[in-house]
Amino acid sequence: MLIPLVGMAAALVTRLSFASVPGTCAAQAVTHKPSRKSKSEVRAKDLVVPFRVGETLKYQVSWSAFATAANVEISVPEHRELYGWQAWHFRAVARTLNPVRRLFTIDDQFDSYTDATTFETRQYEQYLNEMGRSLNQQWRFVRDGETTRAPGPAVVVLSGTRDPLGFLFGLRSIDWRKTTDVHWPVYDGHNLYDVRANLEELDDRELVLAGTFSTTRVAIRVLQHGTEVPGINFAVWIANEAEHAPVLMKAQLQFGSLEVQLVSSTK
Repeated sequence: MLIPLVGMAAALVTRLSFASVPGTCAAQAVTHKPSRKSKSEVRAKDLVVPFRVGETLKYQVSWSAFATAANVEISVPEHRELYGWQAWHFRAVARTLNPVRRLFTIDDQFDSYTDATTFETRQYEQYLNEMGRSLNQQWRFVRDGETTRAPGPAVVVLSGTRDPLGFLFGLRSIDWRKTTDVHWPVYDGHNLYDVRANLEELDDRELVLAGTFSTTRVAIRVLQHGTEVPGINFAVWIANEAEHAPVLMKAQLQFGSLEVQLVSSTK
Protein backbone atom coordinates (compact mmCIF):
# COMPACT_ATOMS: atom_id res chain seq x y z
CA MET A 1 0.00 0.00 0.00
CA LEU A 2 1.18 3.50 -0.66
CA ILE A 3 0.46 5.01 2.77
CA PRO A 4 -1.53 3.84 5.80
CA LEU A 5 -4.10 6.64 5.49
CA VAL A 6 -5.49 4.95 2.40
CA GLY A 7 -7.31 2.66 4.78
CA MET A 8 -8.92 5.59 6.54
CA ALA A 9 -10.10 6.95 3.23
CA ALA A 10 -11.49 3.59 2.15
CA ALA A 11 -14.19 3.78 4.81
CA LEU A 12 -13.06 0.38 5.85
CA VAL A 13 -11.06 0.24 8.98
CA THR A 14 -10.36 -3.31 7.85
CA ARG A 15 -8.38 -2.15 4.82
CA LEU A 16 -6.31 0.21 6.92
CA SER A 17 -5.53 -2.53 9.38
CA PHE A 18 -4.40 -4.88 6.66
CA ALA A 19 -2.22 -2.16 5.09
CA SER A 20 -0.58 -1.22 8.38
CA VAL A 21 1.16 -4.54 8.99
CA PRO A 22 3.40 -6.80 6.89
CA GLY A 23 1.81 -10.01 5.68
CA THR A 24 2.42 -13.17 3.75
CA CYS A 25 0.45 -13.53 0.58
CA ALA A 26 -1.48 -16.79 0.72
CA ALA A 27 -3.25 -16.41 -2.61
CA GLN A 28 -1.86 -17.53 -5.93
CA ALA A 29 -2.22 -15.79 -9.30
CA VAL A 30 -3.09 -18.15 -12.15
CA THR A 31 -4.59 -18.00 -15.62
CA HIS A 32 -7.57 -20.14 -16.54
CA LYS A 33 -9.69 -20.54 -19.60
CA PRO A 34 -13.22 -19.33 -18.88
CA SER A 35 -15.71 -22.13 -18.35
CA ARG A 36 -19.02 -22.26 -20.13
CA LYS A 37 -22.10 -22.16 -17.99
CA SER A 38 -24.24 -25.25 -18.40
CA LYS A 39 -27.71 -24.66 -19.79
CA SER A 40 -29.05 -27.00 -17.13
CA GLU A 41 -27.42 -25.06 -14.30
CA VAL A 42 -30.05 -23.78 -11.92
CA ARG A 43 -29.48 -20.36 -10.39
CA ALA A 44 -29.24 -20.45 -6.62
CA LYS A 45 -31.33 -18.01 -4.62
CA ASP A 46 -29.82 -14.74 -3.48
CA LEU A 47 -29.18 -14.35 0.23
CA VAL A 48 -31.60 -12.06 2.03
CA VAL A 49 -29.80 -8.78 2.76
CA PRO A 50 -30.75 -5.53 4.55
CA PHE A 51 -29.54 -3.17 1.81
CA ARG A 52 -30.68 -2.48 -1.73
CA VAL A 53 -29.52 -0.87 -4.97
CA GLY A 54 -29.30 2.90 -4.65
CA GLU A 55 -28.29 3.00 -1.00
CA THR A 56 -25.64 5.65 -0.22
CA LEU A 57 -23.97 6.11 3.16
CA LYS A 58 -21.83 9.19 3.81
CA TYR A 59 -19.22 9.32 6.57
CA GLN A 60 -16.85 11.76 8.21
CA VAL A 61 -13.45 10.46 9.29
CA SER A 62 -11.41 11.85 12.16
CA TRP A 63 -7.77 10.92 12.66
CA SER A 64 -5.96 11.67 15.93
CA ALA A 65 -6.16 15.48 16.39
CA PHE A 66 -7.87 16.09 13.02
CA ALA A 67 -11.65 16.13 13.49
CA THR A 68 -12.40 16.23 9.75
CA ALA A 69 -9.62 14.28 8.08
CA ALA A 70 -11.63 12.74 5.23
CA ASN A 71 -15.03 12.14 3.70
CA VAL A 72 -16.13 8.66 2.66
CA GLU A 73 -19.12 7.51 0.64
CA ILE A 74 -20.20 3.86 0.53
CA SER A 75 -22.86 2.85 -1.97
CA VAL A 76 -24.62 -0.02 -3.72
CA PRO A 77 -24.62 1.00 -7.41
CA GLU A 78 -26.18 -2.15 -8.84
CA HIS A 79 -27.08 -5.83 -8.67
CA ARG A 80 -25.90 -7.48 -11.86
CA GLU A 81 -24.69 -10.58 -13.61
CA LEU A 82 -20.92 -10.89 -13.64
CA TYR A 83 -19.58 -13.64 -15.91
CA GLY A 84 -22.55 -15.84 -15.06
CA TRP A 85 -22.71 -15.05 -11.34
CA GLN A 86 -25.35 -12.84 -9.77
CA ALA A 87 -23.41 -10.21 -7.86
CA TRP A 88 -23.83 -7.16 -5.69
CA HIS A 89 -21.70 -4.20 -6.71
CA PHE A 90 -20.41 -2.25 -3.69
CA ARG A 91 -18.37 0.95 -3.93
CA ALA A 92 -16.38 3.09 -1.50
CA VAL A 93 -15.07 6.52 -2.51
CA ALA A 94 -12.76 8.50 -0.24
CA ARG A 95 -11.21 11.96 -0.23
CA THR A 96 -8.99 13.58 2.37
CA LEU A 97 -9.89 17.09 3.56
CA ASN A 98 -7.80 20.06 4.64
CA PRO A 99 -5.66 20.34 6.67
CA VAL A 100 -4.89 16.61 6.29
CA ARG A 101 -5.16 16.96 2.50
CA ARG A 102 -2.20 19.33 2.50
CA LEU A 103 -0.19 16.48 4.06
CA PHE A 104 -1.79 13.51 2.28
CA THR A 105 -3.75 14.10 -0.93
CA ILE A 106 -5.92 11.02 -1.37
CA ASP A 107 -8.74 10.38 -3.84
CA ASP A 108 -9.48 6.66 -3.91
CA GLN A 109 -12.22 4.35 -5.14
CA PHE A 110 -12.81 0.70 -4.28
CA ASP A 111 -15.28 -1.60 -6.05
CA SER A 112 -16.37 -5.03 -4.85
CA TYR A 113 -18.43 -7.51 -6.85
CA THR A 114 -19.76 -9.90 -4.23
CA ASP A 115 -21.59 -13.12 -5.07
CA ALA A 116 -25.26 -12.64 -4.19
CA THR A 117 -25.64 -16.31 -3.20
CA THR A 118 -22.46 -17.12 -1.27
CA PHE A 119 -21.36 -13.56 -0.39
CA GLU A 120 -17.78 -14.32 -1.38
CA THR A 121 -15.90 -11.93 -3.64
CA ARG A 122 -15.86 -12.51 -7.37
CA GLN A 123 -13.97 -9.35 -8.35
CA TYR A 124 -12.23 -6.56 -6.43
CA GLU A 125 -10.92 -3.28 -7.87
CA GLN A 126 -8.83 -0.40 -6.52
CA TYR A 127 -8.42 2.99 -8.18
CA LEU A 128 -5.88 4.84 -6.07
CA ASN A 129 -4.80 8.45 -6.51
CA GLU A 130 -2.49 9.26 -3.63
CA MET A 131 0.21 11.91 -3.28
CA GLY A 132 0.26 12.49 -7.03
CA ARG A 133 0.54 8.79 -7.86
CA SER A 134 -2.15 6.76 -9.59
CA LEU A 135 -2.54 3.00 -9.38
CA ASN A 136 -5.41 0.96 -10.80
CA GLN A 137 -5.66 -2.74 -9.95
CA GLN A 138 -8.21 -5.50 -10.47
CA TRP A 139 -8.36 -8.99 -9.02
CA ARG A 140 -10.71 -11.79 -10.04
CA PHE A 141 -11.17 -14.30 -7.23
CA VAL A 142 -11.56 -18.00 -7.93
CA ARG A 143 -11.88 -20.71 -5.30
CA ASP A 144 -9.28 -23.46 -5.17
CA GLY A 145 -10.48 -26.20 -7.53
CA GLU A 146 -12.95 -23.92 -9.31
CA THR A 147 -12.64 -22.87 -12.93
CA THR A 148 -13.12 -19.15 -13.47
CA ARG A 149 -15.77 -17.97 -15.89
CA ALA A 150 -14.00 -14.66 -16.42
CA PRO A 151 -11.37 -13.96 -19.11
CA GLY A 152 -7.79 -13.23 -18.16
CA PRO A 153 -5.81 -14.10 -15.01
CA ALA A 154 -7.41 -14.90 -11.67
CA VAL A 155 -6.28 -15.20 -8.06
CA VAL A 156 -6.91 -18.55 -6.37
CA VAL A 157 -8.27 -18.02 -2.85
CA LEU A 158 -9.84 -20.05 -0.06
CA SER A 159 -13.55 -20.79 -0.29
CA GLY A 160 -15.60 -17.95 1.22
CA THR A 161 -12.91 -15.28 0.79
CA ARG A 162 -14.09 -11.66 0.93
CA ASP A 163 -12.39 -8.42 0.03
CA PRO A 164 -12.37 -5.68 2.74
CA LEU A 165 -15.41 -3.87 1.34
CA GLY A 166 -17.40 -7.08 0.90
CA PHE A 167 -16.42 -8.00 4.46
CA LEU A 168 -18.09 -4.85 5.80
CA PHE A 169 -21.31 -5.57 3.92
CA GLY A 170 -21.14 -9.15 5.14
CA LEU A 171 -21.24 -7.94 8.75
CA ARG A 172 -24.53 -6.20 7.97
CA SER A 173 -26.08 -9.44 6.78
CA ILE A 174 -25.48 -11.32 10.04
CA ASP A 175 -28.33 -11.77 12.54
CA TRP A 176 -26.30 -10.93 15.63
CA ARG A 177 -29.14 -11.99 17.94
CA LYS A 178 -28.58 -15.54 16.73
CA THR A 179 -24.85 -15.44 15.95
CA THR A 180 -22.11 -14.30 18.32
CA ASP A 181 -19.05 -14.67 16.10
CA VAL A 182 -18.03 -15.19 12.48
CA HIS A 183 -14.69 -15.47 10.75
CA TRP A 184 -13.88 -15.20 7.06
CA PRO A 185 -10.74 -15.15 4.94
CA VAL A 186 -10.16 -11.60 3.66
CA TYR A 187 -7.85 -10.84 0.74
CA ASP A 188 -6.93 -7.20 0.15
CA GLY A 189 -5.17 -7.75 -3.16
CA HIS A 190 -1.82 -8.36 -1.48
CA ASN A 191 -2.25 -10.47 1.65
CA LEU A 192 -4.70 -13.03 2.98
CA TYR A 193 -6.00 -12.69 6.55
CA ASP A 194 -8.30 -14.58 8.89
CA VAL A 195 -10.65 -11.84 10.13
CA ARG A 196 -12.91 -12.57 13.09
CA ALA A 197 -15.92 -10.59 14.24
CA ASN A 198 -17.27 -11.07 17.77
CA LEU A 199 -20.46 -9.73 19.28
CA GLU A 200 -19.81 -7.38 22.22
CA GLU A 201 -23.15 -5.62 22.81
CA LEU A 202 -26.63 -5.99 21.31
CA ASP A 203 -28.09 -2.65 22.42
CA ASP A 204 -25.41 0.02 22.63
CA ARG A 205 -26.85 3.51 22.09
CA GLU A 206 -24.51 5.76 20.12
CA LEU A 207 -24.72 9.42 19.13
CA VAL A 208 -23.14 10.16 15.75
CA LEU A 209 -23.48 13.00 13.26
CA ALA A 210 -26.51 11.34 11.65
CA GLY A 211 -28.34 11.02 14.99
CA THR A 212 -28.74 8.62 17.91
CA PHE A 213 -28.98 4.92 17.15
CA SER A 214 -29.51 1.66 18.98
CA THR A 215 -26.57 -0.38 17.72
CA THR A 216 -24.90 -3.75 17.86
CA ARG A 217 -21.21 -3.43 18.71
CA VAL A 218 -18.92 -5.91 16.99
CA ALA A 219 -15.20 -6.26 17.73
CA ILE A 220 -12.87 -7.17 14.87
CA ARG A 221 -9.67 -9.22 15.17
CA VAL A 222 -7.13 -9.77 12.40
CA LEU A 223 -5.05 -12.98 12.42
CA GLN A 224 -2.34 -14.52 10.27
CA HIS A 225 -1.21 -18.13 10.61
CA GLY A 226 -3.40 -18.47 13.70
CA THR A 227 -1.76 -15.54 15.51
CA GLU A 228 -3.44 -12.19 16.14
CA VAL A 229 -1.70 -9.29 14.42
CA PRO A 230 -0.38 -6.94 17.14
CA GLY A 231 -1.08 -3.21 17.29
CA ILE A 232 -4.62 -3.40 15.86
CA ASN A 233 -7.80 -2.81 17.81
CA PHE A 234 -11.07 -1.81 16.13
CA ALA A 235 -14.82 -2.17 16.28
CA VAL A 236 -17.95 -1.52 14.22
CA TRP A 237 -21.32 -0.28 15.52
CA ILE A 238 -24.19 -1.54 13.32
CA ALA A 239 -27.61 0.08 13.58
CA ASN A 240 -30.35 -2.23 14.85
CA GLU A 241 -32.89 -0.75 12.44
CA ALA A 242 -33.85 -2.73 9.34
CA GLU A 243 -31.02 -1.53 7.08
CA HIS A 244 -28.29 -2.49 9.58
CA ALA A 245 -26.07 0.35 8.39
CA PRO A 246 -22.66 0.77 10.06
CA VAL A 247 -23.02 4.07 11.94
CA LEU A 248 -19.66 4.14 13.69
CA MET A 249 -16.23 2.57 13.25
CA LYS A 250 -13.29 3.08 15.60
CA ALA A 251 -9.72 1.88 15.36
CA GLN A 252 -6.66 2.23 17.54
CA LEU A 253 -3.63 1.59 15.37
CA GLN A 254 0.10 2.04 15.39
CA PHE A 255 -0.06 5.53 13.88
CA GLY A 256 -3.03 6.92 15.79
CA SER A 257 -6.75 6.56 16.39
CA LEU A 258 -9.46 6.68 13.73
CA GLU A 259 -13.17 7.35 14.07
CA VAL A 260 -15.63 7.03 11.19
CA GLN A 261 -19.11 8.49 11.83
CA LEU A 262 -22.22 8.23 9.67
CA VAL A 263 -23.31 11.68 8.46
CA SER A 264 -26.29 10.79 6.26
CA SER A 265 -27.92 7.92 4.40
CA THR A 266 -30.02 7.59 1.28
CA LYS A 267 -32.02 4.38 1.14
